[in-house]
Amino acid sequence: MEDCNQKYSCRTAKETLEWINAILNFIKPYAFLTNAHVTNFFTHKLWQSIDPVWLHCLRNEPVQNLLLIPCGIIQEHWPASLKEFVLDLKSLAFPREQAHLNKLFPGVNVVSLNTVLAQGMNFKKKHEVEVLSAVVSSVANSVGAQTIVDVGAGQGYLAQVLSFQYQHSVVAIDACSHHGTVTEKRAERIKKHYAAQMRKHYPGIGIPNVPKTITCHVMSIDMLKALTSMSPHIDNVKRPELIGQVADDKTSLVLAGLHACGDLSVTMLKTFLECKDVKAVVSIGCCYNLLSEGCLDIAGSQCGFPVSCGVKSAGISLGKSSRDLACQSAERWRSLEQDAGLHNFELHAFRAAFQMVLCKYYPEIIKSSPSIGRQGKALRRQQQRRILQSSINCDESKHSSMPETISHMQELYLNPHMSESKTDDYSGSALHSHELSCNGGARYNETAAASKYLLFEKFTQSGLSRLGLKSLQETHFHEIWKEAEPFAVWGL
Repeated sequence: MEDCNQKYSCRTAKETLEWINAILNFIKPYAFLTNAHVTNFFTHKLWQSIDPVWLHCLRNEPVQNLLLIPCGIIQEHWPASLKEFVLDLKSLAFPREQAHLNKLFPGVNVVSLNTVLAQGMNFKKKHEVEVLSAVVSSVANSVGAQTIVDVGAGQGYLAQVLSFQYQHSVVAIDACSHHGTVTEKRAERIKKHYAAQMRKHYPGIGIPNVPKTITCHVMSIDMLKALTSMSPHIDNVKRPELIGQVADDKTSLVLAGLHACGDLSVTMLKTFLECKDVKAVVSIGCCYNLLSEGCLDIAGSQCGFPVSCGVKSAGISLGKSSRDLACQSAERWRSLEQDAGLHNFELHAFRAAFQMVLCKYYPEIIKSSPSIGRQGKALRRQQQRRILQSSINCDESKHSSMPETISHMQELYLNPHMSESKTDDYSGSALHSHELSCNGGARYNETAAASKYLLFEKFTQSGLSRLGLKSLQETHFHEIWKEAEPFAVWGL
């Protein structure tokens, strides 16, 4: 849906190229930031290249104002150059206003999933499957498609709803054999339920359709074209080498994908253009940071980015760090409450400071681009539980004395080697600043600082453990944290 107030447009190829070139001209001066991993802001001291007036201004801003920056919301007291930067950025961003479904697909009827079809889905997944299945079914009916091919089917949620609820013939393709097995078992359970209902209420009607599964890693357009030529009436296929042997008569198809990852979304679009049997494509892409690139000069390249000739002619090359950065959702940051926003900033600071530990004491590990998994989210969940509990405690006793634990924390902060953490448990003595604020008093900032340091130490110990590294005695976490601490956001 196009915003009438949008400065740029994709109405024509010329206008689209103008937009692309405007983006290129805007980001060129900031390549040192867009091409760097977020942790490099600390390890390479990139803040030294930022306008010091901007840094001074933003460091004193309330968290809620910082969370609104990605959405282009400015404050009147900011420097003129900073306001111009944020507003220019907003004008170049692609609009994300939600479209009206009934205007795009007149007559589409979104049906709520019953408990049998919705088994295993969380609220978000259930909503996505309900809406997308209704859209795919509507499109398939409008183009007269005989078969729907669910590309990157995962555990088959979309395929099974299209098959059982909308009575379409469906083929589910996924690279993971485990997903194929789960899809088949889940489909059989659902089939038994629907078969029993049909025998009870509609005797004489045949057994409901069950999605056919194909386990295959879709590596190219030709492979997907071969897969889509397979008849949905064959048995489930788990041997990709048989693909060419099971081709059937031509049939009309719709390609569908819910969270088709990286290049898979691009492959679907290219297959739609090149395969006349594919009448429509309905795809919700994801993991754009996993798009392949770097093949601009290779004829017939299968790289996922860029796709259009216009973008290729502009010579755009993003790189992994820029693609990762581009996947950050401005809308998600804007919707965060202050506590959740603080947690996000803190986790970025912890991870960046942990990178400083690796650079200084484990330089050989840095070459392998180490990943420490989702421990940040685990830490955030534990913090949120502690905030909830501390709020309850505050309501019960607002005038209680400062816990003895805080005094112990202050001692640890001043003498960090007294604490040796050997587990992934982030609770223990590390209190969140929200908990400390309940007690008020002049020592709040000091105890909050102690809390942040102990959380960082726990985070680092856990990260080293996950990488199979032992903490060296000479590793001075306190020294690293003091360097990173000025760039961690504090509750206001």
